[in-house]
Amino acid sequence: MKKYMAFMFIMCLMLSACTKSKKEDAAKKKQADEALLQNALTYFKALPEVAENPANPITDAKVKLGQLLYHEKALSLDNTISCNSCHDLAKFGVDNLPTSPGVGGTLGTRNSPTVFNAALDFVQFWDGREPDVEAQAGGPIVNPVEMAMPDQKAVVERLKKNEKYVALFTEAFPGEKDPVTYENLKKAIGAFERLLLTPSRFDAYLNGDLATLTDKEKKGMQSFIESGCITCHVGANLGGTMFHKFGLFKGYWEETNTKIIDQGKFDVTKNETDRFFFKVSGLRNIEKTAPYFHDGSVNDLGEAIKVMSVLQLNKELDEQKTADILAFLKALNGTPPAKLIKVPEL
Repeated sequence: MKKYMAFMFIMCLMLSACTKSKKEDAAKKKQADEALLQNALTYFKALPEVAENPANPITDAKVKLGQLLYHEKALSLDNTISCNSCHDLAKFGVDNLPTSPGVGGTLGTRNSPTVFNAALDFVQFWDGREPDVEAQAGGPIVNPVEMAMPDQKAVVERLKKNEKYVALFTEAFPGEKDPVTYENLKKAIGAFERLLLTPSRFDAYLNGDLATLTDKEKKGMQSFIESGCITCHVGANLGGTMFHKFGLFKGYWEETNTKIIDQGKFDVTKNETDRFFFKVSGLRNIEKTAPYFHDGSVNDLGEAIKVMSVLQLNKELDEQKTADILAFLKALNGTPPAKLIKVPEL
């Protein structure tokens, strides 16, 4: 009996020590998780509900009109191409092609970036030639390689022939004597695009839900930070806040499959210091928006991570660290707003 009592006493001590150890380990893990979150908040921000523009207040009427115009093929010369053709909302805002075909099948020279969360970017287009999504919306329509309308006047004249559009413009821009204008077209599409945000588990994490990311995803985020990716990929969109030279340590064409060397921002400014500079891409939904880079030259996200490490950080990531970062990037996949991605009827 005494031996049994002694055995039970020892077992209780061991169980108590084990329980204490588990509690201590859990406390240490929580402390480490909280520290990692605070570090993450130094670089990243949760998505806002709307990407506001004080110069273009969002209204239901504008959004309704903008959503219709976004899908309107009559905005192209031969009625075959819409904004959605290259920035397909059902495919996370892209067409998954290296470069996109326009009217007549002519290919553009740069990859079509996602429209989701793009309104958060500090400029639009790879070379930053437009300041916001409103200005961007007007470009492809009159671009001869894209939607190929001859000029803005031709677009307005075509819209004015449709009584339903005239009524929708009047509703969206009340009090204007002539509301069907190219400027208002851009505002309507812009208002619609400012709602195209895709919150993810990562946003819940940034808002304090530590359990929403897996340990592997947290490890990947830590590797992302420590490797130096946060030099450029910061903010709510994990990018879209700056220009940066693509190919900081060697020509980007040496690590990608590109066939045409693009000068980037230099083509707009003609300033030598802008050669090979591009807008830094946002990384939300990056797993869904292949192929990658301004020329769509890399199809695999893991390979894109390795390319960026060599070109921008001058280091080669091992397979484990690449896999960890890849796991983190997949956690940035969000949910497109269902009511906004459907194809509307005029």
